[in-house]
Parts: sequence; structure tokens; C-alpha cells
Amino acid sequence: MGVMYSSTRNQKEKLTASQAILKGLADDGGLFVPDSIPALDVSIDALAKMSYQETAYEVMKLFLSDFTEAELKDCIRRAYDSKFDTEEIAPLVQADGAYYLELFHGATIAFKDMALSILPHLLTTAAKKNQVENDIVILTATSGDTGKAALAGFAGVEGTKIIVFYPKNGVSPIQEKQMVTQKGSNTFVVGINGNFDEAQTGVKQMFSDKELAKELAQAGYQFSSANSINIGRLVPQIVYYVYAYAKLYENGAIGRDEKINVVVPTGNFGNILAAFYAKNMGLPIGKLICASNENKVLFDFFRTGAYDRNRAFILTSSPSMDILISSNLERLIYWISGNDAEKNAQLMKALSETGKYEITGEMRAQLDGFYGNYADEAETAQEIARLYADTGYVIDTHTAVASGVYRKYRKETGDEETKTVIASTASPFKFTRSVLNAIDPKYDSMTDFELADELSRIGNVAVPRAIEEIRNAPVVHDTVCEAGEMQATVKRFLGI
Repeated sequence: MGVMYSSTRNQKEKLTASQAILKGLADDGGLFVPDSIPALDVSIDALAKMSYQETAYEVMKLFLSDFTEAELKDCIRRAYDSKFDTEEIAPLVQADGAYYLELFHGATIAFKDMALSILPHLLTTAAKKNQVENDIVILTATSGDTGKAALAGFAGVEGTKIIVFYPKNGVSPIQEKQMVTQKGSNTFVVGINGNFDEAQTGVKQMFSDKELAKELAQAGYQFSSANSINIGRLVPQIVYYVYAYAKLYENGAIGRDEKINVVVPTGNFGNILAAFYAKNMGLPIGKLICASNENKVLFDFFRTGAYDRNRAFILTSSPSMDILISSNLERLIYWISGNDAEKNAQLMKALSETGKYEITGEMRAQLDGFYGNYADEAETAQEIARLYADTGYVIDTHTAVASGVYRKYRKETGDEETKTVIASTASPFKFTRSVLNAIDPKYDSMTDFELADELSRIGNVAVPRAIEEIRNAPVVHDTVCEAGEMQATVKRFLGI
């Protein structure tokens, strides 16, 4: 039978992996979760000799059990190819006593490429497997990186359309230009006058609107999601933690079964949840270190057991983490409740109605494998400058949050011995102004593309293809709407 999927808010309905990927979000607003976490069934010695693509198959076959070997290998082959600028796909760089797992070597120079390169292929394969005749409309909200990575993945994919909403003044200039210059007749990009949480709420409302679903079906469409709420996004993210561990073992950095810590800068919680799933597959992970920016709702949750989004929304230099509703945390809440869908549904109802909830003492006790902390704006800039001055290695703002929190973890716990992998989630070229201003304020007068050239010079790395492509690209998408106009905008794009 293999692994089946059900909603975090209702265990009655069981779906195959392909059905869960197609739906994206459950009808009750819950997220699809596997009925069990499968154990890795290949030895670390075998994994150590594998390419990224081979590792991806060994991990993903366990979760996506209704895909045939040929189907899954074809999806992997199409995803992890020359779109990435390194054969390793996700190289490890040792700097300042930690291992930075570079997840930004894909088409849009952010970690979202790792999953969004394969999701379109998983989705179109799933549609064929389930005899879907409608065109699939990918509807997604982005805090900066998901949008472009999804657009790049789905552009020109037959039988799909993609509509991306982003906060008009809440992403970096490079992130915005990457999205608004996207080619492809099936791509649509909309800036909303609001923040990411408003964009994400609007998307979730459209997914749960049964009348809208009927209108779409009559017009030959159905929604699916490219956000990390889609299990087809989460499963591919597990792969790179397994790959990183295997490479550390192959290189002699760790011994057999030696535990490592993993640090993840997170807003929506999907990336660190993937590491949690990897740990529960048997990967020897000690602490999962959850790094927040000044929107520290997750830090407060790990410290107190109370999740409270009723606070000021802060725009920071790490915009992909400017999130107060961490959607993927729901999957962890479901897990620590003992897979109690009813209990989880109550907590999510409280979050929706009051903006907060509190977990029980028994649930909190199951979070002892996590450590949470945050880095403020000054600390983030200081970490970029410090690491560059000490090592010559340049990191982006999100990775700097993680690196700064790791230093706090070491100071607080005294754990200096455990080898640690830091998820480096975006290229510094995506946030050149913030990165170079942290190193030296003299750069502030330069244009964004002059900054890219300067960063290439001082960091001794080539300007990525993703930046060169948008240097002189024309703006293709200029739609802006209010948060309350999102549904009308979608209908207009689809001619409904």
C-alpha cells in the first residue's frame, strides 16, 4: 500500500501521494501529512557514494510510493540538471567552524529551487496518474523566493497556469525584478498592497472556497499549490539533509552514526520541518536550531509554548522570513499532539479566530530536540561583516540570521563539539545592498547591478546567471491589487 496521506485536521480521508500533491491543501484547510515516516532503507556507506539525484530517489521513493520507479526517476532527472550551476547541486562549504549547505545554486539562486525544480514534474505526472483533464492553476503567495522559483519551474509547462501574489513593498528589488520579468504565457504575477500574511491568507481562502472551485471546474480549471503547504514541496527538501550528512561522512568529517546539529533560518517552518522528518527517518540529527529574524513568533513559541501572531509586522533585510503565520508549524503541532486531528483543528481554529494558541505541557516536552533563538537587524549585519572579515566567505541576510543564532546556541549551551550544518538559503547576490552595506556603508550609492559586480569582485565569485538574465530584462507583469481583490484578479486572468 505504501505511505498514505491525510489532513492534519481530519484523519478520515486517505489519499495517495499523487492525490495529495494534486490537491495541495485539504478541503478542511488542513495540510497533508504522511500516515507514518518511513525509515531510510539504504546504508550510510551506500549513500556516501551516491550523486544528489541518486540520493533524491532513495529518499523520495519512500514517501511518494504510488509513483513508479521510472516516473520518479524521470521527474528527478528533469529537475536536477543544468539549471543548477554545480554538479553537486547542494555543495557544503566549511567556514568558521560550521558547514554551510549552499541551497542556492538553482535557476533563481534560492533554496526554493531545490523543491520547485521538481514539483511541476511531480504535479503533471500526478495529473496523468489520476486522469485529471482540467488545466491546473498553481496559486501561490510568496515572501520573495517561492514566487520566482515557482514561476521558473512552471513557465511553459503544458496544462498549467501559475499565479503568484507577493507583497508589493515587502521583497528585495532583485526578488521583485526576477518575478516581474518572468516570461511565459501561462505566468501571472501580482503585487498586493499588504504583507505576506495577507497574501497567504487570501490564497488559503480561495483554496477553501467551494463556490469558486465549481466556477473553475466549469471553466476547465482546478487549483493546486506550489507553496510549502504542498507535500510535493516538503518531500524534496528532506533530500538535501540526507545528502549533506552522507557527504560529511564520505569526507571523513563525521564518523558512522555521529550526530550533527542543523541550523535553519525559517519563517514558514517548512525547511526545518523537512530536517525534522529526516531525523525521524533515522538521520542522526542532534539539535534542530530554529533561527528567526525580528519577526520572532517562532522563537517565542519555542520559549513559551504559546504561538501568538498578534504583534507588529516588521520589514527586515531577510524578507523571506518576514512571516507571522508559520503555516508548516501545523504539521509539527499535529505530530506532537499524537496525530490528534481534532486537537490540532481546535488549535488552528483558535489561531484563526484569536491569532494565538497554546500547546499543552505534554506537547512541549516533545520539542526538546529543537532550540529557538533570533537575530535582530544589527546582529544580522554584524554576522555578515564578521564572517567576511574572518574568512572571506560572503553570506546573505537569511543565512546570517542562522549563523548568528548558531553562535548564540554555542554560547548558551557550551556545545562546541557537535558538527553543525547551516542551511544557506539564498545567494548573497539576491540581497546585494543589505549584504554590501553590512560589509561597508560606502557601497550604498551604487545601483543594484553595480552592487552585484562589486560583490563578485570582493567575494571572488562569478555573478550568477539568474542576475545576468534580469539585468536588462523588460517588465512583463505590472498588476497591483488590494488584498481584498485577489479573487477577482484570479478570475480576470482565467477569463471567468
